[in-house]
Amino acid sequence: MTTTFTDETRERAREIIARYPADRSRSALLPLLHLVQAEEGYVSPAGVAFCAEVLGLNKAQVGAVATFYTMYKRKPTGDFLVSVCTNTMCNVLGGQEVYDTLAEHLGVGHDETTADGTITLEHAECLAACDYGPVMTVNYDFFDGVDASTAVGVIDELRAGGRPMPTRGARLCTLKEMAVQLAGFADERDGAVADGGPGEPTLRGLRLAQQHGVSVPGFDPNTPIRSKAEADKAAAEAKAKAEAAKPAPVEASTAPVKGGDGASAPTGAAGVAEPAKPEAASGSTTRDVKAPDDKSPQVRTAETRQPDAGTAVPDAPGTKVPADDSGTAPEAGDARSAEAAGVAANAPAGDGKPAGDEAGAQERNLTEAKAGTDADGAGPADANETGAQK
Repeated sequence: MTTTFTDETRERAREIIARYPADRSRSALLPLLHLVQAEEGYVSPAGVAFCAEVLGLNKAQVGAVATFYTMYKRKPTGDFLVSVCTNTMCNVLGGQEVYDTLAEHLGVGHDETTADGTITLEHAECLAACDYGPVMTVNYDFFDGVDASTAVGVIDELRAGGRPMPTRGARLCTLKEMAVQLAGFADERDGAVADGGPGEPTLRGLRLAQQHGVSVPGFDPNTPIRSKAEADKAAAEAKAKAEAAKPAPVEASTAPVKGGDGASAPTGAAGVAEPAKPEAASGSTTRDVKAPDDKSPQVRTAETRQPDAGTAVPDAPGTKVPADDSGTAPEAGDARSAEAAGVAANAPAGDGKPAGDEAGAQERNLTEAKAGTDADGAGPADANETGAQK
């Protein structure tokens, strides 16, 4: 598919991809999806193809990501996305009433856009602002503590071309302008981030700390934040200081080391005595034999649970050969014989019937049902009942 995105979008796409290592370019997919949404207002099939093209992916891989996250819209969306929280806390405080009022006022339902293309309405499961509920967002900027009346007032101002000020955050922008920011680019509007501020519930903890004199020991609020260059320099100095504090390595002695017979032991190239090689205990050339406990954990566990007198190793760690009251160990092969007898007495069920059913009764019932009558001349229904009684 031939895409029709502008040269500016393509240049920004290359800039986004350059943020990631060459072998991790796929990580740029999320901001790229915001980028194509910034141009078209939603992630169109052409946008999916564009992301697949610049990242070397197939469209199915891109589509799987675009359909997973609700912030990526799959159909044209209005200039202002209005989200009303209808989850538990906001709902108790009147969130559902706010949503129902806006839906009636705009004449649209969930994920629908007004005819003029200005407003898209949606109900949100949670907007993570329970202490400000009921809350409503416009292009992800918060309007706190709304009711039906104030929410309608915000919508009417938007449709009239105004930009109402959010309770918290920067000045409102369109959904396309917001998508540019989500793609990782600064808002270039004059004074775009000059307004807004934190809400009082957010500052409540700070207020309590100031009221009761609670603070981190040694904390100085006037401490300047270091730049990256200053932080890197401080880290390098700390590393050099740690290296200098390390103890110097002990040099090996060059004096000859006496062997066990008083003779000098052989030394290596640096004058350090080489460790003596172990010698055979008796000088025998007989091959080594593995120790009795040199077994796999599975074998040892099996012997522990059901040892056999003919095969168990008495001194193997974790094993113990059982004995009867007289202290005599069982004869070799008793465990295997008991297991074989148990298998023979419990034949597995076949595929034709469940375990425990009587084959003769089943065959008799099937024969009577097929004949349509039983020995007393009963009909098919009576035959079924008779068979069940038998």
